[in-house]
Amino acid sequence: MSTESTSAIVRNQVDLLDFIDWTGVECLNQNTTHPYPNALKQGYREDEGLNLESDADEQLLIYIPFTQVIKLHSIVIKGPEEEGPQTVKLYTNREHMGFSNVSDFPASDTLALTPENLKGKPVILKYVKFQNVRSLTIFIEDNQSGSDITKVHKIILQGTTVETTDMKGLKKIEDH
Repeated sequence: MSTESTSAIVRNQVDLLDFIDWTGVECLNQNTTHPYPNALKQGYREDEGLNLESDADEQLLIYIPFTQVIKLHSIVIKGPEEEGPQTVKLYTNREHMGFSNVSDFPASDTLALTPENLKGKPVILKYVKFQNVRSLTIFIEDNQSGSDITKVHKIILQGTTVETTDMKGLKKIEDH
């Protein structure tokens, strides 16, 4: 694939923030004073003083449903050098996951975040595994330093919406 066509693919990707179903978002093991909106919601995630923070240990489990089917291309997870996430597992279209059963399912992709990723470098995903995504579960397994608290400054999901046919908009063709 040429560089020109690769950059064209990236250029067509959008921040999927507007397609998140906020009423269904859940985050397990979040510190109540540092909840998920700090890392996910517009305005909050741009404030460097705010972050999502784990509570009892370093793990976080974030469930993000979408208002329509999307194709996920890449993810940005920003965090501090020491307490930023290291091993991140992504699961598509899996509801009701918890820490007790997250290891029962194969991850759609497993990411090993580098210091460059934590500064904002996107991780390009295995695109074929993220074609018809209705929900995404992000399991942050550990952090860079092995400390008890994981901090996330910002999560950006980049991709496109899947064009679907609006069945209500179709009209019956009359026979002549």
